[in-house]
Amino acid sequence: MAGCQPDTRSVVREDAMPPNTILLSQMMRELHATPGFTDTLLAQLNRDGKQGPALLTPALVTRMRELILGKDWQGLDRFPGWTMAAITPTVRVIAKTVGNGNATRGELTRWIDLGPYAVDRAETVRLDTPSTLPGFTTEGIVSELTVAEGAGVIRGDGPNPALAPMHAESQRLADVLNRLSLNRMEQAADFTAVIGGQKASTPQALIDALTATGHTVAVYDARYFANFGHFHYRRSGATEEVMMPFWIDTQIAIPGSKRSLLVPVSHAEYEWQVRGPRINAAVSYYFGIDGKAEFRTMDTLDQAWVLGRRAHQYRGADATEVTRLTGLMVSAYLGEHLRHPELPFGGYFTLGVCQDSIAAIEKKMTGKETLFPNTTDPRFFNDATDAQDGEANALIEAITKDRSGEPPDPERVFGSIPANDLREITIPGLAQDLAAVHEAWQNGALTRTPSWIHSTRRMTLRVLAAATVLLLLGFVLMLFRRALFAS
Repeated sequence: MAGCQPDTRSVVREDAMPPNTILLSQMMRELHATPGFTDTLLAQLNRDGKQGPALLTPALVTRMRELILGKDWQGLDRFPGWTMAAITPTVRVIAKTVGNGNATRGELTRWIDLGPYAVDRAETVRLDTPSTLPGFTTEGIVSELTVAEGAGVIRGDGPNPALAPMHAESQRLADVLNRLSLNRMEQAADFTAVIGGQKASTPQALIDALTATGHTVAVYDARYFANFGHFHYRRSGATEEVMMPFWIDTQIAIPGSKRSLLVPVSHAEYEWQVRGPRINAAVSYYFGIDGKAEFRTMDTLDQAWVLGRRAHQYRGADATEVTRLTGLMVSAYLGEHLRHPELPFGGYFTLGVCQDSIAAIEKKMTGKETLFPNTTDPRFFNDATDAQDGEANALIEAITKDRSGEPPDPERVFGSIPANDLREITIPGLAQDLAAVHEAWQNGALTRTPSWIHSTRRMTLRVLAAATVLLLLGFVLMLFRRALFAS
């Protein structure tokens, strides 16, 4: 089977990297021999949390350990480099071992942050006065792995100087939007937000109320490279950002080489920018590795290499509609959690990744989807007639799923890239590969490289066909010999 795999190796050049940035392989070259560090690193990556939209199954943990212990630094810089057809079974095996059952509504806070509000308590919240919530803190976000004298590894990003000062207002707005999203759920008590005399009982109504009271609201469909580690490496008095993407094989051939195009997994989210006389806030929405599909604050400073691109922006009635659809997604994901509370990884991958619900809303708003990969298991979100979540289910059901490993449309691959110009990309070797593939795509010369699973299936069919022919020939020969002796 190994012989059927395309060559995904590439020469990694570090000259295009941002300042104060190193590859994961460089950090591991220096620290892998430190007693206990590799195990500590893998344990950090494998824990549920808000540290990034990536997950490690046991098979992936084993693969990363093998690369580190084998000092395969080139392989580590393109980890894991698998197709979706290879990644999906590693999650499916775990999911099969977990039973399903119904959770109580009291357990909702496992999958959504409501701040001081409760789903079973009627309440009216007035937003005319400043938020009294505490300001931004790195507690629970940033932690340190001390590994040697004069060297340490920090996990988690510090404050964004433009957004962190708005944390109190952003957190209150996120909590209110989450709670308003639950009003549509059965047995939820009435919850109302009021600003400038304008009342809102849904997320979209709050956006209209903000606009009516002199606020400007913009919603952005934003894409980034997913930061697999959020690691910072401190050595010799300086702190460097660690470049750690999670690579997927697209099964698209790179022209002029025997390699397949690997791309880092991207992260997608909707972002609300609110500016006005009473509220200045920034909130986002996505489904994360913590199992929560919710409105969130935007406080931390992204590492330079993850970049950022606004694929679409919405204002006015379109901003209101995107907010409405997002509220539907919050409710729909909670519904799946209540029915299947023990899904591994908080339902991440099985219920999709950060991109699935974003792609579903994008398709509704623009008529097309431009994100890869989407991983929702079709056993979920499959009831378009559900009185509460039918619309959201239908939207998710309509998007392309990549679980089986069918090669993605190039438009979705390039649509996920968080750069308007490929020359902005600082991940070594990636811009050149993308440029070559993009040119072939535009010229109609794009070719595919099969995954080892599909290659193995073809090889198996060929072997079976050959065996069948041999059996038939043997049977014919036996009949011929019998006839010959009988005569």
